[in-house]
Amino acid sequence: MNNNKWISFMLVATGVFMTTMDSSIVNIALPVIMEELHAPFETIQWIVVIYLLTISSTLLACGRLSDIKGRRWVYCYGFIGFTLGSMFCAAAGQAWQLVLARSFQGLGAAMIMACSPALVVDTFPVRERGQALGLVATVVASGLTAGPALGGLILAHLSWRFIFLLNIPIGIVAVFAARRILHRTAADVATGEPFDGFGAAFLVVFLFSWMAWMLHVNKWPLSSYRMLALAVAAIAGLLLLVRAERKCSYPIIDGGILKNRFFILSVICAVILFSGLFSIMFLMPFYLMRPAGLSAQAAGYLMMVPFVFLFFLSPLSGWLSDRIGSRVLCFAGMGMLTTALITFTDLFPSTGLLPEIWRLCLAGAGVAIFLPAYNASAMGSVSAQKRGIASGTIAAARNFGMVIGVALSGGIFSHAFSRLSHGANATLYTPMLKPAFLQAFHDAMLAGAAWVAVGWLLTLFRGDASPDSSSN
Repeated sequence: MNNNKWISFMLVATGVFMTTMDSSIVNIALPVIMEELHAPFETIQWIVVIYLLTISSTLLACGRLSDIKGRRWVYCYGFIGFTLGSMFCAAAGQAWQLVLARSFQGLGAAMIMACSPALVVDTFPVRERGQALGLVATVVASGLTAGPALGGLILAHLSWRFIFLLNIPIGIVAVFAARRILHRTAADVATGEPFDGFGAAFLVVFLFSWMAWMLHVNKWPLSSYRMLALAVAAIAGLLLLVRAERKCSYPIIDGGILKNRFFILSVICAVILFSGLFSIMFLMPFYLMRPAGLSAQAAGYLMMVPFVFLFFLSPLSGWLSDRIGSRVLCFAGMGMLTTALITFTDLFPSTGLLPEIWRLCLAGAGVAIFLPAYNASAMGSVSAQKRGIASGTIAAARNFGMVIGVALSGGIFSHAFSRLSHGANATLYTPMLKPAFLQAFHDAMLAGAAWVAVGWLLTLFRGDASPDSSSN
């Protein structure tokens, strides 16, 4: 049994690594893809955006599907979809074909992501879940940091298409391994309940439209037909979802989950944490390359610092959460991120990089301490029959937080910069705009600190899950 759980973990780690790496490896290839496919920048950016939106909007439905069909079924078909999507991406001859293929690839990635935490919780005993989920966080950090480095290596010697071709042999092996390893395990248990197709469709429409609106709030005028169409679609999707769920005997959003106060507060805290982290991750590259004057390569290396802490500190946090519970660790981690955001409000370019490095270290350490404890306690607070939807919700919280963080920090920065620079364009930065840039940056960090402080307080009201809550 001991060997089987680690074999299952390696299978989960493969899926997590591939899907997270694919969210970062493509970015470095975008200039090359734009040149080869002769596509405008507005189209090329959707290669990244569509992957994020597809994953985020389908995670909850995929989690619910895994409760109904079994984790093994969803995981295998997710890998098949991800592998086929990678093949279609590599074969794309036009930008719109690549965008469509990335959406298909994102659906497969969502199926994999939705199952991953649940597979770990299904496999490991309660006393080892924190440690195992801490190692999953390490794999996530590995995927995010390896993506740009591996992508740069491939582009230096091969075509950008090999970025996607690399997934195909790994995906094929993973599908066969999952079918064999997960056969007749807890991951192979299906409830046989009907799937709420209408609810799932309305949920996807609502989430996709809402997040697309959030992502473009700083790029498109609010009165433009595109923003109005997204707003109408989001509202219509939400209203139809509420109506469908009231009539459905087996709704896509489980009422028991919504009544679980500990789980819901945990998810809200996670959304706040990731929105705070991505406020930093979104604006810091601009700070480093403009007022700080670093090259793109140097800024890229510096932005790896928080993920290095995720790599090394997450297993320790998971180990501790198995012994002391999650409350202290979640409170400490959220407090460290709040403190880090406050310290960014008085950051100014200097002759050395130490001021930037230690602030990024503090932010990364806070996230690394919070995540494994949060994952283990939140997943342990729901019954085994609801772990799929809980797993999908936890994965969706990460993506929701990213979207909110980018929209929040970008909106505040853009508004403040425009006001302080008397309407100057932030894309045409000059040294004369440095004071306005820094003040707008500090305003965005202060808003992020205030937002994360709310999450810090919520960790106190969240309490702690009892060790045997998973059996409830």
